[in-house]
Amino acid sequence: MSIKHIGKQTMLFQNPPSVIGSACVVGKKEGEGPLYASFDSINEDSYFGMETWEKAEMAMQKQALSLALNKASLPAGAIQYIFAGDLLNQCIGSSFGMRDSAAPFLGLYGACSTMGESLALASMTIDGGFADVTAAVTSSHFCSAERQFRFPLEYGGQRPPTAQWTVTGAGALILSASGNGPYITHATIGKIVDAGIKDNNNMGAAMAPAAYDTLRTHFDDTGLEPSYYDLILTGDLGSIGHSVVVDFFKDDGIDLSAIYQDCGLMIFSDEQDVHAGASGCGCSAVVLAGYILNGMRAGRWKRVLFAPTGALMSPTSVQQKESILGICHAVAISTEIGA
Repeated sequence: MSIKHIGKQTMLFQNPPSVIGSACVVGKKEGEGPLYASFDSINEDSYFGMETWEKAEMAMQKQALSLALNKASLPAGAIQYIFAGDLLNQCIGSSFGMRDSAAPFLGLYGACSTMGESLALASMTIDGGFADVTAAVTSSHFCSAERQFRFPLEYGGQRPPTAQWTVTGAGALILSASGNGPYITHATIGKIVDAGIKDNNNMGAAMAPAAYDTLRTHFDDTGLEPSYYDLILTGDLGSIGHSVVVDFFKDDGIDLSAIYQDCGLMIFSDEQDVHAGASGCGCSAVVLAGYILNGMRAGRWKRVLFAPTGALMSPTSVQQKESILGICHAVAISTEIGA
């Protein structure tokens, strides 16, 4: 019997990997938001010097990884496995972005939960003794996502109040078998949850049941109370999904309001008019790689439960009137081992 698998869906890392480097790259709109000081690079050009928005996403990932390696004081050749993903068809943002890395590559698709998925797998690889250094990378781009999932920007379609704004950004974390933390201590892998919602302009509501299911499972599997964490952070539920999760826990007699936040509500200000909040793989990735990990290193939080959420859909599934499936993966991060 595995001693690293606890409860139904949770992994307890016996040798918790350390985050030895992290970096985030964002676009102009993100740089105008309240978290601007936590970003490593803010680019005024939505093309990031490239010819297309898809190539811009590749450039973002490449830059984020390079900056994270510099912070970790490691050469690119030190990475033994890269776990990366994005929202584009066949994950071309990641595959083309990482093609010059010369590291073994595992492409992932977890929609906007990809940073949680990549962190969990990168941590498993180190804790299992298969590598000493791994990288977790992900990105999204407002313009490329709109072109693929909704309408080209030239169409000028109006967005309903429930819609969210895809973040233009990329985040990269370097994990090591040794280091001074923060450490990845647990990972709870989520199940697919179908809430029956078919409106791709209301993804917060579609993903919220998956977030609740994974968080509830994490607490049940570990025996920990929500108050154990200084911060519980979902990925990109926005205002609608965030309120749904709060209500679900209230029905359980638990008030999360003092410690629960959502990346989709943090990255933009009310004055930026993003309707229900932010979304995209890059949303949780840049908030974690910058604001959260910087805050942990500065002593603001000791224990954070990071739970990015994803809407598992494609243009084809939407056209075929399928519901939007939700997924959420939770990763526990601590500044102390055994704390």
